[in-house]
Amino acid sequence: MLCSCLFLYVLKFWKIISFTTSEPQNMSNNPARLVSFKTLLHSLPLALSYLLYMLITMESVRAINVPMYTTLRRTTVAFTMIVEYLLTGQKHSLRVVGSVGIIILGAFVAGARDLSFDAYGYAVVFVANICTAVYLASIARIGKSSGLNSFGLMWCNGIICGPILLFWTSIRGDLEAMRNFPFLFSPGFQVVMLLSCIMAFLINYFVFMNTTLNSALTQTICGNLKDLFTIGFGWILFGGLPFDLMNVVGQSLGFFGSCLYAYCKLKGQ
Repeated sequence: MLCSCLFLYVLKFWKIISFTTSEPQNMSNNPARLVSFKTLLHSLPLALSYLLYMLITMESVRAINVPMYTTLRRTTVAFTMIVEYLLTGQKHSLRVVGSVGIIILGAFVAGARDLSFDAYGYAVVFVANICTAVYLASIARIGKSSGLNSFGLMWCNGIICGPILLFWTSIRGDLEAMRNFPFLFSPGFQVVMLLSCIMAFLINYFVFMNTTLNSALTQTICGNLKDLFTIGFGWILFGGLPFDLMNVVGQSLGFFGSCLYAYCKLKGQ
């Protein structure tokens, strides 16, 4: 989060980027004045939804096995449709709803052999799905109503969340654990950490941009497509994954549903 704010400030200082769609040229480079306090308050729901999304998602990973986690997380598309309707009144065509249904069906087919029920784990994952849907819908809504572009939304998010996360990690002992990490000052670790921060910055930017320009539902379905490529590249690069016909059928259904959604959007349906 700190690296993201630093990257944004440097790019803004060099006038490579702007934070709003119509920004005056004589805008101050003082970090406290890059966006107004009113705009920060306007983006507060986005920051709070991001914190909930991040913390509960991390907890959900620990609460359930990976196959079922992946299966249940793909149901986020349904939650996103519901949250979009509640927050913005967004309605979707029957073909779009059908494509979402195919994606969810594919997720449960892919995880059918791992249906080990854990009430707490399932509950945490579904709460994480709701938080993800609210977070993405907040990006779309606040991005359109605040006048901020993707960089501006990221800046406000970082300015609000950074101090909160710093406080949270300090009372939880994470900062102390980091200080005791034996390779903290190793050049190799620091290079990898810097590259990780750059990649996280780019991922966040594209999530914000895609959600703002398209919709929260489109971003969620793009995330499902990402999972398919992750599985494919993982199998090619690392191997060791046994062939499972149910998994292949489920992944194929998910891919088909995502392509059907993309086709409906291209046709304006």
